[in-house]
Amino acid sequence: MQQLLADEDFPFPAVLRLRELGFDIVTLQNLGLAGIGLQDIQVLELARILKRAVVTCNRRDFIKLHKETSSHFGILVCTRNPDHISLAETIHFQLEKSLNTENVLLKIYKPL
Repeated sequence: MQQLLADEDFPFPAVLRLRELGFDIVTLQNLGLAGIGLQDIQVLELARILKRAVVTCNRRDFIKLHKETSSHFGILVCTRNPDHISLAETIHFQLEKSLNTENVLLKIYKPL
C-alpha cells in the first residue's frame, strides 16, 4: 500500500481513517517537525527522502511545486472537506486506481 506523508494542513481524522484503511501514513507531527514553519519545498524534499507521497490541502503551492520539481514520490492535493472520513475514503479509492504515484500529481476534488 502507498506510503504517505501528511502535510500540516491535512486533517488528522483523515490520517486516522487512512491508517484504518491500511495506509502507512506519517505526519510532520509524528516526525517532530510540526509548527516549525517548514516551507512547502522542504516538505516535498522530506517526502522524497522518505520515499512517500505528500498528501495536502495546499493545492495551489503543491501544484506549482509539481510543475517545478523533476522528482518526487507523488503529490495528492485535496480540497478542504469537513467530512474527513469521506476525504480519506476518496483518497483510498483514487490510490487504488493509481498503481504508481511517482512524479504524479493526483487531484482529489470530490468526495465519494
